[in-house]
Amino acid sequence: MNSLTVYSMTSQGHPRRWLILGVICLAQLTVLLDNTVLNVAIPSLTRELHAATADIQWMINAYSLVQSGLLLTAGSAADGYGRKKMLIAGLVLFGAGSLAAGLAGSTGQLVAARAGMGVGGALLLTTTLAVAMQIFAPDEHPRAIGIWSAVNALGFAAGPLIGGFMLDHFWWGAIFLVNLPVAALALAAVVALVPESRNPRGDRPDLLGALLSTVGMAALVFAIISGPEHGWTSSRVLGTAAVAVLALSLFAYWENRIPYPMLDPHFFRDRRFTGAVAGAVLITFGMGGALFLLTQHLQLVLGYGPLEAGLRTAPLALTVVALNFSGLSAGWAKKMGTPLATAAGMLLMSLGLVSIAVLDSSGYGGTLLGLLLIGAGCAIANPAMAHAVMSAIPPERAGVGAGINGTLAEFGNGLGVAVLGAVLSSWVASGKSVSAGLGAGQLVGAAAVVAGGFVAAALLRKAEKNVA
Repeated sequence: MNSLTVYSMTSQGHPRRWLILGVICLAQLTVLLDNTVLNVAIPSLTRELHAATADIQWMINAYSLVQSGLLLTAGSAADGYGRKKMLIAGLVLFGAGSLAAGLAGSTGQLVAARAGMGVGGALLLTTTLAVAMQIFAPDEHPRAIGIWSAVNALGFAAGPLIGGFMLDHFWWGAIFLVNLPVAALALAAVVALVPESRNPRGDRPDLLGALLSTVGMAALVFAIISGPEHGWTSSRVLGTAAVAVLALSLFAYWENRIPYPMLDPHFFRDRRFTGAVAGAVLITFGMGGALFLLTQHLQLVLGYGPLEAGLRTAPLALTVVALNFSGLSAGWAKKMGTPLATAAGMLLMSLGLVSIAVLDSSGYGGTLLGLLLIGAGCAIANPAMAHAVMSAIPPERAGVGAGINGTLAEFGNGLGVAVLGAVLSSWVASGKSVSAGLGAGQLVGAAAVVAGGFVAAALLRKAEKNVA
């Protein structure tokens, strides 16, 4: 099936679109699990590989930052060379990286393997959403994106659960090797079912832009991670921060000058896009960092083992899956409108983070309430923001749109882990308890999420008024 056939059927949708959505969600799930599966293994890695806090943060950030830098280029390549081809390449690369991570014998090897997995993950995250936008009719996009977003939440919450189970029965490397059969199954299904599609114009990849954005984001997070240990005014921190500012400034300049930018500056003239961008960065900042702290809270403060901690994060994912697959969240969002739905969802998530931070003295009860509130907020806000991003992008550049959406999520998540991890380290270094440091980090995440909700809602509201 050629790309022109796929584009022509978008008015009715592909006849096997729901089955194909299930296949690409399976491919996506393998990537999303590894955004969080490592969190529950932090005590084991600290003990068995003698990993310091900064080592742990780099094991997590090496994966997310490589994805952040490459997502735009991967999306552009998928548009130009074929989204099915990039899905297949991503699954192969991700499987190879998982094998290397599972067999790693040192923190350095594990960081390198995680970075390699990030390359495959970048290809997968861009193509899954891009394919979904191609095979569904426009009026079905909100429901399809809702299911796609539910898989995102499932990956975030199932990571600690699967990681806890594997750690209770095997050694820490098994949390990566479990990816291999899932990736193999997804690969066979993609080859058999997913149609090929591409942008007929085929813009070439912006390789310099990818390099500049990767260097800039890596330097920024490195400065944040180094701050608590070396001092925020140290030459190490200030030097890497300067590199980040320079690289990201050059990236913005380059994107404004070339005819084939990864991130077209004209997109920012659409307030739907800018509103979704602001919300996506802050929501993933709060959620990525908060989940990093949550698994440690369950083990170090409440005293649960790895599997028990993983099981106790499951209500978050189950809430999102129930609300999105039943269509309830889509119905609520339609009644409220995108701006109000975004604000309401992010307010619920913020209240959930506050519950975890403030009610920890009551044991798991406060955490459970927080997880349910976070899940309800995710189910409402995340699909609304993803749809806002994709709706502002031309259909033939769906890969680039998915790359932008994924970049925002990965960058926000990586930055959240770094910043909230730095908050925890600073509190502990100042003599306060681990429990107090974890609570402070959760409150910082809550503030970021609620701020993102108000900013995003205001911009989306202005966009609707301009269209009207």
